Amino acid sequence: MKRFASVLTSRTPRVSIASPARFASALRTRGALAVAAAALAIGLAAGPAASPAQAAAAPLAIGYSDWPGFVAFQIAIEKGWFKEAGVDVNFQWFDYSASLDAFSAGKLDAVGATNGDALVTGASGAKNVMILLTDYSSGNDMIVAKPPVRTVEGLKGKKVGVEMGLVDHLLLDTALEKHALKESDLTLVNAKTNELPQVLASSGDVAAVGAWQPNAGEALKRVPGSRPIFTSADAPGLIYDAITVNPVSLQSRKADWAKVIKVWYRCVAYINDPKTQPDAVKIMSARVGLTPAQYLPLLKGTHLLDAAAAKKAFTKGDGLDSVYGSSANADKFNVRNAVYKQSQNVSAYIDPELANAQ
Repeated sequence: MKRFASVLTSRTPRVSIASPARFASALRTRGALAVAAAALAIGLAAGPAASPAQAAAAPLAIGYSDWPGFVAFQIAIEKGWFKEAGVDVNFQWFDYSASLDAFSAGKLDAVGATNGDALVTGASGAKNVMILLTDYSSGNDMIVAKPPVRTVEGLKGKKVGVEMGLVDHLLLDTALEKHALKESDLTLVNAKTNELPQVLASSGDVAAVGAWQPNAGEALKRVPGSRPIFTSADAPGLIYDAITVNPVSLQSRKADWAKVIKVWYRCVAYINDPKTQPDAVKIMSARVGLTPAQYLPLLKGTHLLDAAAAKKAFTKGDGLDSVYGSSANADKFNVRNAVYKQSQNVSAYIDPELANAQ
């Protein structure tokens, strides 16, 4: 299940479940169905032969895209922290879906993806292992309702717009479950996420939409009196974001990947420190063509994970506070919505060793 694309450009579905211009530029478009199809079309091969980026002496090729949990790496890139750490990296900027396609085609050692999209990518043939959890969505994904609906219970019998099979479809299912409702209690209207603000504004019989930022914010602007009645902040851990790596690269370059993880935690500390946060936000917002004032709310809707928080999330458990439980939840959603047919072995996609050693 994918994440963002801009309101101004057609965003490919974000996949995950989990899951802005996510901003003025085409942001993380989470579209699992598109990724799965693209992956199969390329004839994905996951292994040494399919990964030219894995030569021992070559820089680690990492795909990243417009989501705060990935854009944060821009701080380390511009400040030379990877060189200081003794690891040679080549961060490559993509629209989100394109980054998954590049990873699936063996052009990258690793890619930033939601935990649900990691499963989709692997189910399509491009094996991958999540070694770093960068964040979980904490408010950037929303169910936005217009008057007179003011609660999730108020959706009963109503039409709700969502891009079916994607991350905010999962968010909607979660909201319904938490309020003793089910999908059959309402009518789903399938639409591209970047079209949902217009759907809410122009369709008199659509009571709410499920969308991620910036599309959610656009819906709020277009419909006076509308408001979020459920967000990813109400289900922490539903949508994790991760750096997921080709298993061959992980085994052959483990020491280098440990350094990448260490640099990530340096980025988190720089963002969280009130003294350095303005500089961090300036760097991140410039990467996506926004002002710091525009970017800060989007950053605040993303809960970045430091070393202690990541270790906790990497602990095995059935709840959303564990990436194992969250990914199992995403897997069930993906199978139920025919994103892929065969349930995945979630544990095979998660390797906490390097993060736990920090």
